[in-house]
Amino acid sequence: MFARPAPLPDRSTTLARLRDRLARLDHTAQDRDTLPVTPEINQHLPWGGLPLAGLHELLSDAPGHATAFAALLLARAQARLARRAALWIAAEPDAYMPGLAGLGLDATRLFLLRAPRQRDALWAAEEALRSPAIAAVLLLGARTLDMTAARRLQLAAETGGGIALLLREEASTPGPTTALTRWRITPRAAPATPHHLGPPTWEVALLRARGGRPGAWLLQWDPATGQLTTTLPAAAPAAERRRA
Repeated sequence: MFARPAPLPDRSTTLARLRDRLARLDHTAQDRDTLPVTPEINQHLPWGGLPLAGLHELLSDAPGHATAFAALLLARAQARLARRAALWIAAEPDAYMPGLAGLGLDATRLFLLRAPRQRDALWAAEEALRSPAIAAVLLLGARTLDMTAARRLQLAAETGGGIALLLREEASTPGPTTALTRWRITPRAAPATPHHLGPPTWEVALLRARGGRPGAWLLQWDPATGQLTTTLPAAAPAAERRRA
């Protein structure tokens, strides 16, 4: 006598198993291909974090004060892609190395490039992003960025696998972009003591995310623990959502 074959699972069971398998595969891809920010922001973004191999715009009325936040992302990219270097491009790179080390940047894998002319800075950023030896490129001070230039940076990042961070002064109307995300970074004062100025704090507003929605958070950096935490969610004003 032959054993009776086991019954085939019904259609709904098969579909449920397939969905579960695809979800696990997608989660693995996100872990590998994204840069974590904070748990709250990671959950809000459609990719589960900031996608590597992509262009991200950081806008600020005070780019100098927002540089520290950009440097934090640069440090996280170094940690995520451990054997790769980071490139910092500016008209006059004014990087205080002890301060950057406090944000987690590895100075032995950080290169500073002086590029007074924007076309030279964009060319250098594009060439670096194409290299598999680069974890991240931070480009400071670009006054304007047309769609063609932004698209070239996006394609270069996709080729090399590193992340492109563009920090520039915010215009009244930022204009369209091909970047995967666009953020507004606003420094905020943290509670201070007589002997301590308080930890670095920023209001971080997500103005645009491809396939996502706007949001805003208050973030704080703890130098003692090396942790970036969300202290409060902040509602993005309707005017900001329209501008995104």
